[in-house]
Amino acid sequence: MEDKEQRKLIDITDEELVADGFLGDGAFASVIQTIQVVKENPALLGCKWVTWWMLELQHISMQEETSNKWTDSSEFSTHMLSMSALPPLISDFERVHYYHGISLDPPELYYRSDLESNPFPVPLPGDRWFQLPVKTAQGVFETPLNKVWNVVAPRIIALFDARDIKYSVLVPARFSSADENRDSTLGPVVIWVATHPGAISLELARDASSDILQILEEYQVEGAVVEWIEGSVEKLAGPPLMYVTHYTNPTHSVRRPFTAALGMPIAAKEREEEDASGTVSFSFHEGGDSKKVFAGANAPRQLVRLCGHRRFQRALFEIRDLVDRNLYKAVDSTEEIVRLQNEQRSTKTKRLKDQNCALDAMRDQLKMMNKNNERLQKFFHEVRSQWTDITRRTIGHVHWAPSISIVGDGSHGYTRDIGTFELEAAKFQKHFEGNIVDLGNKYARYDLNKKFFISNTTSAAEIPSNRVLRIRGVVERELLNMRDSYDDDMVPVFIVGKDGNATDLTLGRYSGLEAYVCDKSNNRSIELAIFNYDRMSGDFSAKGDSGALIWTSDGRMLAVLHSGMPRGPYNNTHVTFGTPAWWVVEQLKAQYPNADFNRTSYFPPKFNEGD
Repeated sequence: MEDKEQRKLIDITDEELVADGFLGDGAFASVIQTIQVVKENPALLGCKWVTWWMLELQHISMQEETSNKWTDSSEFSTHMLSMSALPPLISDFERVHYYHGISLDPPELYYRSDLESNPFPVPLPGDRWFQLPVKTAQGVFETPLNKVWNVVAPRIIALFDARDIKYSVLVPARFSSADENRDSTLGPVVIWVATHPGAISLELARDASSDILQILEEYQVEGAVVEWIEGSVEKLAGPPLMYVTHYTNPTHSVRRPFTAALGMPIAAKEREEEDASGTVSFSFHEGGDSKKVFAGANAPRQLVRLCGHRRFQRALFEIRDLVDRNLYKAVDSTEEIVRLQNEQRSTKTKRLKDQNCALDAMRDQLKMMNKNNERLQKFFHEVRSQWTDITRRTIGHVHWAPSISIVGDGSHGYTRDIGTFELEAAKFQKHFEGNIVDLGNKYARYDLNKKFFISNTTSAAEIPSNRVLRIRGVVERELLNMRDSYDDDMVPVFIVGKDGNATDLTLGRYSGLEAYVCDKSNNRSIELAIFNYDRMSGDFSAKGDSGALIWTSDGRMLAVLHSGMPRGPYNNTHVTFGTPAWWVVEQLKAQYPNADFNRTSYFPPKFNEGD
């Protein structure tokens, strides 16, 4: 079969192409077009790299596109009516649309304390041009609450306990709203309360809101609002590894699951059948003269594998999809070159120069496409042949895996959802570079600097030109309630990033003040909360991102991701939770006193690779 896959299109007869479904009745028009363009222009396209396998990818892509045209309106409408004991004071329109913009499927409002003083805009009958405000969840910085939250929060929780209110999350937030002109307004401090579904009533929420506001006023926190929602926190749970390439390499975006950079997807051997997966947080050396290197993650056990079954299949799909898209581009470029070649040459010097420049540019572009597509094709076959066997994706074995627990003094502690595994030297030593994050090519460097508001940050350190961010240090505890930057509207913000198994590179907004979380078994913890960056950026995390490191633009560790608040048929997450990195490092240093997080080579300096 592999020999057939590698056959060049120009060497395959039309009869064979008909037999394989690429020509004739039932064949897809785009596949027929590719065959026609390649065979008519062998000098430009197809003589080296367009193969039977690439036609097969294009054919499969069209099959999937045709079969995936479905809707799920019934499930959505059922979900929209799932709230329990809906408050009569809030219209259905406000309930559903109040948080419009904070995620693709935002939570529904249950109650808010400023219903009377701050009416929600509702379209009037016949209003055809009504537009909903687009909200973004923001962190809380530079407010009176920042100085007293560690005192106020326990009092609010004591109030919940006294009223038997089954809260799931208590976190401060602010919401900015953009109108149709994109003018943004920052709202007041919000005490955002999530309760477990079905565990609250309108009367409880209304009475508790008044008491919460009274507590805040005792500490000179005025003008705040209490808002209630329903929702629970859920866990988001071979050959040597490859090196991190420059972002110009055509395989760069699809080789990331197989490199030694942070964010590599992992799966525990004993949970392969469940397809359970997670993400590597960071690596560290045992210290001293030890040659052992460990990686931190969310408590995998036994052997640790790179990529579970689903993640590996996703990686193969991403490579095939990239090849398929590049083939389309190459065919389009070839057709444009043919058109330019056949275009009547102008007698005017300036116009003729423009025609020649366009033709040269298209030829150079196609030449680069041909080269890149050939490399992608080789890369796919390398991955498929060397990495398909999951036993060859073993990258280490668990060294320390304490039970998941909440550790700390008092009623709330921090979530200890961490474990370590010793790395296999043969997999890592060749390309190990320490704790680095490959920022990929999802965003241009300019866009990353803009999204992080680099010019307004405390460090003013720009994203590295090679888009590889080195992780060094942590955000100290005393700095967690301080802003890191200002956005374009001079709103104080703390923008963070993460590279996870499920959602890859995403950016988010750190809440600024700690969140208090309580599960259905009354296990209580203190977490750092991350809101989605904005409506267009998608969710900050999803199931499978557990263990991902959350970091700052200058490479400091903020938190280790473990949970979120997924909602709806597509599990859209509007808040993500993580354990503070300063505390995680403390736990690891208690287990590994000489741990070194900053080395850039696999072995200590006194050892060479052959030792």
